[in-house]
Amino acid sequence: MDEIVKRISDTNASYRTRGAGDAKNTDLFLDNDFYSYFKGYDEQITVRFNKENLSQAILFIASILPRKFDCSATHKEIFYSKEFVINQLLFLDAVFSENGNPIDTITQKWNIRKDQEKKNKKIDTRFYFNGLIKDIEYVDNSGKTVDGKFTIRNYLAGGFSDLHIKKSNDGIFDVYITNKTEADNDDKDKDLEELELSENYQQIYYGAPGTGKSHSVKLETKALEKQGRVVRTTFHPDSDYSTFVGCYKPTMRKTGVKNAVGKDEETIVYEFVPQSFLQAYVDAWKSLDEPEFLVIEEINRGNCAQIFGDLFQLLDRDGNGYSEYAIRADKDLQKYLGEAFDGVEIDGYPKIKRGEELLLPKNFYIRATMNTSDQSLFPIDSAFKRRWDWKYIPIAKGEDRDTKKELEWKIDADGERYDWWEFIQKINKIVIDTTSSEDKQLGFFFCKSDREGIIRAETFVSKVIFYLWNDVFKDYGFDDEIFKDRDDNGKLSFDKFYDGKGDVVVGKVRMFLRNLKLESEKAVGNAGEVDNGGTEVKAGAEA
Repeated sequence: MDEIVKRISDTNASYRTRGAGDAKNTDLFLDNDFYSYFKGYDEQITVRFNKENLSQAILFIASILPRKFDCSATHKEIFYSKEFVINQLLFLDAVFSENGNPIDTITQKWNIRKDQEKKNKKIDTRFYFNGLIKDIEYVDNSGKTVDGKFTIRNYLAGGFSDLHIKKSNDGIFDVYITNKTEADNDDKDKDLEELELSENYQQIYYGAPGTGKSHSVKLETKALEKQGRVVRTTFHPDSDYSTFVGCYKPTMRKTGVKNAVGKDEETIVYEFVPQSFLQAYVDAWKSLDEPEFLVIEEINRGNCAQIFGDLFQLLDRDGNGYSEYAIRADKDLQKYLGEAFDGVEIDGYPKIKRGEELLLPKNFYIRATMNTSDQSLFPIDSAFKRRWDWKYIPIAKGEDRDTKKELEWKIDADGERYDWWEFIQKINKIVIDTTSSEDKQLGFFFCKSDREGIIRAETFVSKVIFYLWNDVFKDYGFDDEIFKDRDDNGKLSFDKFYDGKGDVVVGKVRMFLRNLKLESEKAVGNAGEVDNGGTEVKAGAEA
């Protein structure tokens, strides 16, 4: 073929509707079918642009504003204005200039990328170009000299534009744009971007224990975790600012001197050691085109006011995702950040680069989990809560993460098996009726099964019975019928679930489950009989 034509979706365009994915303006994804068109050019091609064509493209884009403008990693909604049009044309004058003289065409080198090895050692089979950005200095309509970024993506409108790439006789590929008057979204590029991010920069997943809050966070960050773009931490009562942000700590460093036996001597030095927040913060600023996640497990098990300190102010975000208010760094932190950002391009934020101030960038996301049953450990004040989005994870039957089929877990009590989800439903009703609190309920994943979907009696007692007896019902007298010990007409105290050797008394487990009026089923290979209540009992087992 002499020419390829690429339909541009919102994903591939820099001028995009609100809500479209923030794809990198340094990358241009094409269909894999086009790859053969560029074979034989090693890892780079030369492309040529025509000034008249790009001028027409920018005028078309002006006619369909407002749309989201993507330039130098800044995402904002642009409305039509005379200044916008003039500045874009002045910018093109600077792009198409050589030694101060106007020219009609310019060339650019594009890097070909396919079957590239990612950081996680996996192969990226997608076909795309990168190296699309060029720094340009120009004089705007007010007479001010400003910096700009030239990239073909700033002339593409998702749904409206077709990108043409045609090989000329001199071996250069001519690139030009045509536009339609009505949007045409064919979803051809659907799922090209590996991650669609919400505008929830700080979000807490909350609910009863075992509902799958951590799993929900893991699903959201799965693609990025493989790329090393997720930093995890867990709050606890001893967590503080230094363990969250960083501080000076003694470390060992080699002196370069050999001792009497020929080994390198070491000495103790004090170095600033960054913790989870700073690790994620620095990585985010170093790669503004890549989302960075800081995940905080059990956020309410630590004193948030003490842990976040002045970072609290950074949680207010503006419309572009950046912190509305910066905070000043102390001398120790400033020195560390200045060294960390040495050689890193951070355009437009000189104080951030020097480490003088801290400001959360738009690609910095925070996810946290919170058990509502533990909310009394360190209550979170309303000012802190207001700066987070909250997502409730309800109690529901678990699904297999791969097949999406419902999980059929069973509690095994020496051959008798009881449905786990049925148990969850019945025990949660009693929890609410007794305590009038939804926080104390059990989620489906409160207790994990083995690979066969079986929860053994030992696991059931140590996890579930222990929680119910010690954290839920201990202040309510154990008066419900489910706590009746039918062997001595007493109560099923926790110690009765263990014998004198510390082994689980399976008969008490069965008794408790029968008290809940759960019906059992035989495990394969176990003989049994049905008792008067319709409950299957292993032959010879204690009642």
